[in-house]
Amino acid sequence: MSEKTLTESGRESAVEAHPEASAKRWWILAVIALAQLMVVLDATIVNIALPSAQADLGFSDGNRQWIVTAYALAFASLLLLGGRIADLFGRKTAFLVGVVGFAAVSALGGAATNFEMLVTARALQGAFGALLAPAALSLLNTTFTDAREKARAFSVYGAIAGAGGAVGLLLGGILTDALDWRWTLYVNVVIAVVAFAGGWVLLHNHRDAANSKLDVPGTVLVAAGLFSLVYGFSNAETHDWNSALTWGFLIAGGVLLAAFAWWQTRAPHPLLPLRILLDRNRAASFVAVLISAAGMFGVFLFLTYYLQLNLGFSPTKTGVAFLPMVAALMVAAQVSTTTLTPRIGPKTVITLGFAVAAVGMGWLTGIGVGSSYVSAVLPQLIIIGFGLGLVMPPAMQLATNGVATEDAGVASATVNAMQQVGGSIGTALLNTLAASAATDYLAGKDATSKLVQARATIESYTTAFWWSAGFFAAGAVIAFLLFRRGVPEQDAGAAPVVHM
Repeated sequence: MSEKTLTESGRESAVEAHPEASAKRWWILAVIALAQLMVVLDATIVNIALPSAQADLGFSDGNRQWIVTAYALAFASLLLLGGRIADLFGRKTAFLVGVVGFAAVSALGGAATNFEMLVTARALQGAFGALLAPAALSLLNTTFTDAREKARAFSVYGAIAGAGGAVGLLLGGILTDALDWRWTLYVNVVIAVVAFAGGWVLLHNHRDAANSKLDVPGTVLVAAGLFSLVYGFSNAETHDWNSALTWGFLIAGGVLLAAFAWWQTRAPHPLLPLRILLDRNRAASFVAVLISAAGMFGVFLFLTYYLQLNLGFSPTKTGVAFLPMVAALMVAAQVSTTTLTPRIGPKTVITLGFAVAAVGMGWLTGIGVGSSYVSAVLPQLIIIGFGLGLVMPPAMQLATNGVATEDAGVASATVNAMQQVGGSIGTALLNTLAASAATDYLAGKDATSKLVQARATIESYTTAFWWSAGFFAAGAVIAFLLFRRGVPEQDAGAAPVVHM
């Protein structure tokens, strides 16, 4: 009997022996996916509701961006701490506390009577999200040990991580149009009840790093470093790249993160053991997640503006317009993790994904003042979605593949941190570049003309799309250079991939 046949029969007998365990794993995936969706969509769901919230609570345009930034700042700066807490005190505990806390502060935000109450709730959402997100990803990594099952699970998780922003736009539009802006926050309570009930029943509490201690200096350094970095980019977006605050925080962030890296080589119980970063495929995957998040904001942010302000789409219709991209991303996620990567390896798959996304973004620059969604946006969105589906799910899987169980939470947190920092960098850079392009276009022209203003706006969008295409093209080059050739090794003890 061949080795392949033995492997297949062994797998079949294992599944037959433990059908309940196999079924339970997929229910755990559903719970984790639901919680992850809640965290990811909250990065965008409130965006569409902001004008309504601003009119209701009466805060200024200058304060408006803090409703988004407060979430990003708390989430990014506390992620590594959240991941280590999950390793130290148990992933089920971290997951359930994260879900309950997220729901409670979402309800607080929904009931906000002033700007201060809303922005505090958003910051607390980010803090509980930083506990919940790494616990969810590390639970996924430790629940699925069979290679093919893990690939399918990560295709679902990666698709949600990539498409959650678009789902947030759709859900935000529907809730704002049909009910009230407050429901963009209240909806988390409904999601959290289901996620908590499922987590309470299905999850087991593993404390793989129970004998370790929390690295307090490392926690302070990385939290302050990530906060400074994200705040610096956010400040560049709202003020100017010439601002002393912008460069002050960016330089401080760089210095603090360098100090953190140095301390991790000295700390008795490091927050982020450097062995996690030394694997070549894992390091390449972290970079791929960062670049894909930076470029993806070019789609969500500026295309949302274009559809609503130039094509006159309602918030709900704008959300629906992104669904073909979500569908393409989910199809590619399944293909990339379960079929392509196990056969030809990440070097080819992720490089190809970035190249496809770059082509789609480049094509999207053809939009004009009177363009049609069907011809000038839809095909491009499908191509971009397919490309990102080849990048994000396999990169997220490889970023946590083969990590020691006691480091699963912090490795998962690093993936989330890369996505969050990438998104912050992308938003700040693209906003600044887009604004400069519009200003340059208007120079020497009749700025009072509606047509000239519309064309200047289009110029700003297409500039952002070209830069996003550049991010993806750079991602293709970096992925080709960094990822190892061939198929990655599976986790020790995991069943080998069976080629049908």
